Parts: sequence; C-alpha cells; structure tokens
Amino acid sequence: MYSNEEIHRSLQVGNAGGVRISMLNRKVARRAVVMTSLPAVHQERENPYHDRIENSVLVYTAAGLEGDQSLGGVNRRLIEQQDNLLPIHAFMRVSSRRDKSTGSRRWQYLGLLEYLRHYPEKQLDSRGKLRDVWVFEFGIHDKPMTVPVDADTVLNSELLKQSSFSAESKEEREIAPNTSNLELGKENHSPEAIESKRGQLLGIDPRDFEHLISELLIHSGFQDVAPTRYSQDGGIDVNAIAGPSLWPLRGTLLQVQAKRWHHTVGRKDVAELRGSLTQHARGALVTTSQYSKAAITEANSNGKLPLVLVDGYSLAKVVLNLGIKVS
Repeated sequence: MYSNEEIHRSLQVGNAGGVRISMLNRKVARRAVVMTSLPAVHQERENPYHDRIENSVLVYTAAGLEGDQSLGGVNRRLIEQQDNLLPIHAFMRVSSRRDKSTGSRRWQYLGLLEYLRHYPEKQLDSRGKLRDVWVFEFGIHDKPMTVPVDADTVLNSELLKQSSFSAESKEEREIAPNTSNLELGKENHSPEAIESKRGQLLGIDPRDFEHLISELLIHSGFQDVAPTRYSQDGGIDVNAIAGPSLWPLRGTLLQVQAKRWHHTVGRKDVAELRGSLTQHARGALVTTSQYSKAAITEANSNGKLPLVLVDGYSLAKVVLNLGIKVS
C-alpha cells in the first residue's frame, strides 16, 4: 500500500490524474502510471462503465466524464508500449479519504501492465448523452511482487517477451464489428436506448445475468430452460430445448455460456465453449461486451460445429424487443 505522495516521488510522475507519465526527455517517456479505483456500491450503480478487473485484465476507460474523448495526450502514451516497451505501473485505490483507518496509504500496487488493445466505444455520459470514449485493456503482471524502480524498463521487457498475452495473434488483439443484428420485431430503438440497456446489463451481478439469459430464452420460444449450478457448470451456464414455435429446430438442445464482461471475449473462450458442449447440442455465447476477430474466426471455422456469438449491443436489442426488465 502506498500514498499518493510516495507514488509521485518514487516513480517521478505527477501527483494527479488517472494516467501519469514520467518523461526521460521532452519527447521520450520513461514510464507510465495508471491509477484506478475500487468502486463503491453506489458508484457501481451510477456508472456501469467503471474500471474493472476481469480474468487478470484491467478494463480502463480514458479520462473525462462528459463529452467525446480524444486519443491524445497521456492516453496516446499508453499505446506506445507496443513500440518502445514502456513500463506501465498500476495502482488501485481501495479506500476513500473519509476512511481514516488506512491513513494516507490508500493505493494498492497491482503490478506492471501489458497493453492488449484499445478501441472506441459508445457510452452514456453523466448527463445521459451518448458519447464516444476510448477503452483500454491491459493484462496484469502481478509477479514479481517487488519491482525495482531503477530496473523497471529491463524487467518489463523480460515480462513482455515471456508473456502469454504477447503470444496472442494480431487478429486476437483486434475488435470485431458488431457480430449480429438480432431484431425480433419492427421496433426502431434509438442508439441512446440501446446503450442505456447495455449499461444496465453491465451493471448486474454475473449470476443474475445467467438468470436473465434464461428468461430471454423462455420468451423466445425455448422450453425446459435450466441454469446450471453457478461456478460448477463445466463451461455451460444455461441449457434449453427449442420449442414448437422454433419448429425447424424443435427439440434441439441449446447450451449457452453467459459472460457479463466488459473486456473482450477471445478465441480461447469460444474454443472452450465448443469443447464443453454435449454431443449433438448447439452452442451460443452471449456477452455484454464484444468479440475479437479471432473469436469470430474460431466460431465459424470450417470443419467445426458453428457457434452463435451475441455481443452486448445485439443483446440489448433483444432485451428491448422482448420488453424484459433488467433489475
């Protein structure tokens, strides 16, 4: 645990802002620091786009609560790691200033970050207006536990060379466009309504998300819809049988994996779902986020059972069309 002053002094960065840069000279950065926070319950309700850590991936939205964001200034520096192996240190605030029990050391060191991808996203700002933002995804390297400041460049370089994240292909690091355009009716929902619903989906509990998917399947014509036991599902979250209204597929077993994520669903996740399917079952992966291009390629690979991928925007449309309430 560190104080803001200790971070400022030891890493030679500014003492304010979510992204802080230490410059070697006027053009070259020595290191970067990303400051994030653990949201309180009311903050999670108010801001579904809050920074979060999912599967050792930090999802980080660029600075600015209102208006369109630009990919310039300190945000641009984070992308430089691809070319110059810039060390990026991460700290998470785990208590507020009002909590006197922790003193000034409110920042937990998370480790070194590895840039994975960045992409534009539509979000609603604090006034409920649709805007363009930039989202970054970083792999978290929490080993070694101690990082010597004067050797962080060398250590960072070695970590990136040996990283499993670095083994990902270019196609895996790129975001696919909206994977489907599911429309169950003739309703024309505004972009604001769709994004508002996606925001609600991002904010619910993962277990509740699985039950919501079950409800959507029931309203879509499936029968015998049964969520599996949470955390012991073997990769399958919901089982359902196509009912009479889905007559070309009547009796077909559908097995669904539901991922209430903000970070990108990749090729490995899609391949693991296929490996979890019961023989003769069809598979679908539903998420509140998006898919990498490699995930789309894997889902539609020649000679393999095709899988249905539904991203967050398409899912929001389904929820709106069916009139299902998201609690």
